[in-house]
Amino acid sequence: MSRSVPADVPLVGWGADSVGPVSLPVDRFCPRRRAWVDEAVRLVEADANRSADTHLHVFPLPAEWGVDVYLKDESVHPTGSLKHRLARSLFLHALVNGWIVEGTTVVEASSGSTAVSEAYFARLIGVPFVAVMPRSTSPEKIALIERYGGHCHFVDSAGDMYGAAQRLADESGGHYLDQFTHAEAATDWRGNNNIAESIFSQLALERFPVPEWIVVGAGTGGTSATIGRYLRYRRHPTRLAVVDPENSAFLPGWASREPGYTTGVPSRIEGIGRPRMEPSFVVGVVDRMIPVPDAASIAAARHLQAVTGRWAGGSTGTNLWGVWQLVAAMRAEGVQGSVVTLICDGGERYRHSYYDDGWVADQGMDLAPYAATLERFHTTGTWSPPSD
Repeated sequence: MSRSVPADVPLVGWGADSVGPVSLPVDRFCPRRRAWVDEAVRLVEADANRSADTHLHVFPLPAEWGVDVYLKDESVHPTGSLKHRLARSLFLHALVNGWIVEGTTVVEASSGSTAVSEAYFARLIGVPFVAVMPRSTSPEKIALIERYGGHCHFVDSAGDMYGAAQRLADESGGHYLDQFTHAEAATDWRGNNNIAESIFSQLALERFPVPEWIVVGAGTGGTSATIGRYLRYRRHPTRLAVVDPENSAFLPGWASREPGYTTGVPSRIEGIGRPRMEPSFVVGVVDRMIPVPDAASIAAARHLQAVTGRWAGGSTGTNLWGVWQLVAAMRAEGVQGSVVTLICDGGERYRHSYYDDGWVADQGMDLAPYAATLERFHTTGTWSPPSD
């Protein structure tokens, strides 16, 4: 039988492992705290409501090829990248779980677009934000984070970010968002206007409304997990290909099914590739993985700009290098259909790196063989990559 006890009177009970009575709170409900969280959720949801769905562009290919390629332009989000979706989901996930309340310092391990987007949402709901990043992070990224009111905490190497972020959160009584652990859980893969549902909705009136392939890269693994799960949940025959840059642990970890696989080397293609298998990368939903040389990623991003006038980052180039291989294979096999990939972010963030010939040369990369492969493909529809 239950009994009514005033909220300010402790209830004496017995813990399962205790040797005596323990004092337990009767009521943790705080109207002010709940009202703050309600308002924070409204603000984050209102941001999504204000932002129209991202465009699905058609890449110009000969109609007689019988293959249509679509680019979902995630660069048009308010913070300029695909990571805007992830940041929104991570903040909602933390808010509804009670991890972020009024005054909570939010901490993340990221030097890239995720931190930029998270700084935006932290400012939106009025909480402090700290991004833990290597000292080598580009001034452009630091400026974007600080523009949204974020603070940057520097470490000597990328591998130090995880521990430093957790320590800062613990010391401040704050919350470590931990994108690499929570990305796959934070997004509702069954629908609710996630990126997969959006793709299929936008393809509904196209000549091949159910794509043969969707191609994405993996940074946290959240996007590939969401799309792969959605494909299975909706019973679509579409296959998911994940492209992976040099030095990343995802492809060898996927092939070996070793969740602890590491390379210990950071990726030069910002936003994708990791030196370790991240908890959010779900290997079981990926149908194929495609290794992509870094020079090929940059050549493909530049080729996109030359053909369409759209500036995109290196991770978009990685996507496209994989797309063109799949399109060539479809043509060789006589398969018609569509292929979808993402413009992950805009190229303006990379004018001093991927679009700078001096920077490319300093990295020891030669783009010419890969550019020639792309030219041959778009002329003949056949794939003959340079021998690495």
